[in-house]
Amino acid sequence: MIKKLLLPFVVIVGFVGFIVYGRIKAAPRASVPATSASLMPTSAFVPVTTPTTSSTTTSSTAGSASTSAGQYKDGTYTGSVADAYYGNVQVQAVITNGAIADVQFLQYPSDNGNSANISQRSMPLLKAEAISTQSATVDIISGATQTSQAFQQSLTAALNQAS
Repeated sequence: MIKKLLLPFVVIVGFVGFIVYGRIKAAPRASVPATSASLMPTSAFVPVTTPTTSSTTTSSTAGSASTSAGQYKDGTYTGSVADAYYGNVQVQAVITNGAIADVQFLQYPSDNGNSANISQRSMPLLKAEAISTQSATVDIISGATQTSQAFQQSLTAALNQAS
C-alpha cells in the first residue's frame, strides 16, 4: 500500500520542483541602479595576482607634449578598446605632474544586469589600484577576471602613449 502511494508522490514532487526551477531560471533579473546602497561589499572581490598582457595601441587622444619630473607626459590619453567577453572596456588616463591622476571608464560591460553589477563593483577597485601603483599592472579581481584583463590592456595602451 505504501509503495503504491509513494511512487506517485515522488513523481508529483519532482514535476513541481522541475517547474519551479524552470521559472526561477527563466525569470528576468531586475536591473538595479548602481548606488553605494545597492552594491555588494567590495570584500566580495578578491584580488588575484597574475601576469599582465599588453596590447597594441589602436586609439589615441594626444596629450600635451610637456614633460614633468614624473614617469609620464602630462595630458589625457585614451587606451584601445579591449574585449572583456561580455562587453568592451576602454579607459582614459589623466596624467598630471608625470603621474596617473585619474582613470576614467569610457566603455565597460553593461548590457545585462549581472555585467553591469560586476562592472560597477570592480571599476572603482581597478581605478584605485592603478592610481596607487602608477601602472597598468593591477591585480585581477576574482569574479571580474575578463573586465580586469581588459582594463589592463586598455590602460597599458594609454600609458604607452604617455611614455
